[in-house]
Order: sequence, then C-alpha cells, then structure tokens
Amino acid sequence: MMKKAIAAIMLAGAFMVPTAALAAASAIATADVNLRAGPSTRYPVITVVGNRDNVRVYGCLSNRSWCDIGYRGNRGWMSSNYLAYLEGGRRISGPSVVPMIGAPIIGFSVGNYWDRHYRNRSFYRHRDRWYGRHFDRPRHHRPRWHGRPHRPPHHFRDRPRPGPFMPHRPYRNY
Repeated sequence: MMKKAIAAIMLAGAFMVPTAALAAASAIATADVNLRAGPSTRYPVITVVGNRDNVRVYGCLSNRSWCDIGYRGNRGWMSSNYLAYLEGGRRISGPSVVPMIGAPIIGFSVGNYWDRHYRNRSFYRHRDRWYGRHFDRPRHHRPRWHGRPHRPPHHFRDRPRPGPFMPHRPYRNY
C-alpha cells in the first residue's frame, strides 16, 4: 500500500515540475543575428543564428528586449527584435512576439548562467569582468574636461612656441 502511494506521489510530481525543455517556446530568427553570452551587444558572441532558422525561447527579460535562446546545441541571448512567430499565416515579429509564444519572464546572472553553459568557452576565465554589469541601463557620458577649465593635454603645453628667436616651429605638427 505504501509503495503505491509513493509511486503515485512521484508520478504526480513528475507532471507538476516541467523541465526547461518543455517550457521552451518556438520562434524564427528574422535575420542573421549574433547569439550572445548575455543580454547585451557587449557580451561575447557564441554563434550566429541564421535567417529563418528555428530557435527555442526559454524566457525573456521583463522589458522583453532580450531572450534566452537555444540554437543547435548552443544557449545564449538574442534581441527580441529578431524573433518572429507565425500565427494563422500571419507573421508577428519584434518584442510583441514574447507574449504570443508564452515565453516566461526570467532574469540573468553571469555566475549562474555562465557556470551552466560556458565552462568550456575561452571567455569563461574572464567572467569576473562581467559580474555586476548592467548593460540594460543607458550610459551616461561626462564631457572630458567637465568641471575644469580647458587645458590642452600635457604634450601640447610643453612644446617650444615660436618667438622672436624662433620664427618657425622646429618640428611638424602631429
């Protein structure tokens, strides 16, 4: 009796916990696009997904901009702008595909994701430089001389200036 109850619980548990492969949705690439190691063009390229090739979508970021993709045995991130879905003979493309295919909302962590998928890649040994990066946020650039009076770089200040005893520059301008 106890064995039957345990077997029934295990069988029910197997159906209740879907694997990542079962949760994946199918989509089509709309162009030749880089599959990357993270959700930004600043991450390393894993491979190139060919135009009109089928991909598996395991999930997308909450803003629907990047999706975790499976392609020919590779895992990586692809911009949702290059995903399409066919529904009733109609092609839907771009970030609006994400809810249509039912892709779950997921997050990204270099440590967890790279440990599972990229241990054998050459860039994996440099993973420390990617920790804590937030490439989905806009960059804010400061002007080079912000808050200081304009002064030319050191190598221009120390050059001899033409004067009464030096009617021309002694060397060429670079």
